[in-house]
Amino acid sequence: TERLEALDANSRKQEAEWKEKAIKELEEWYARQDEQLQKTKANNRAAEEAFVNDIDESSPGTEWERVARLCDFNPKSSKQAKDVSRMRSVLISLKQAPLVH
Repeated sequence: TERLEALDANSRKQEAEWKEKAIKELEEWYARQDEQLQKTKANNRAAEEAFVNDIDESSPGTEWERVARLCDFNPKSSKQAKDVSRMRSVLISLKQAPLVH
């Protein structure tokens, strides 16, 4: 019985250590999530501000440059399964040589 009691005490001790470790890891995870959320909020605010400023400064002839800035022309970062290479090339050519009205 002494051996069983020792095993039981050891088991309770190990369980308490695991709980303590789990609580620490959970707190660290929440801290990382909160930090990531704050970074995302800051990036979104900056992007929104830049977008609003970009809308305000609309001068004739810069429309295609603005369209090109909003498009992701990197084919590797594109998560779409569709082939958008023709559209990409049309937008790039319009940015370089806009249509004259």
